[in-house]
Amino acid sequence: QVHLVESGGGLVQAGGSLKLSCAASGDIFRVNTMGWYRQAPGKQRELVAGITSGGTTNVADSVKGRFTISRDNAKNTVYLQMNSMKSEDTAVYYCNAQRGVAYTDYVINYWGQGTQVTVSS
Repeated sequence: QVHLVESGGGLVQAGGSLKLSCAASGDIFRVNTMGWYRQAPGKQRELVAGITSGGTTNVADSVKGRFTISRDNAKNTVYLQMNSMKSEDTAVYYCNAQRGVAYTDYVINYWGQGTQVTVSS
């Protein structure tokens, strides 16, 4: 099991900034990719940004240039710095960790409890 604890959500005005953190613990030996997803009311959960243990990132076009994902492998923590925020960034943000299954190509997805981010216009 991998346990994910998120922090940093809240209310911010449009144009402002927030930083989310997600700390992983437990069976993290084979955790490679970590990232952030979000889900707005009435919409499907979508990828915001992901980062591998080697530092390769994948950022959604909708937030590219405004959001930055980073990772501290020593602390097993992933961060999402959100700048120039817009009302459409309002959503519940979920931390995700993918743990590989030994000797297979399978991965197991683990999720945090979610943190609300609200951008007021």
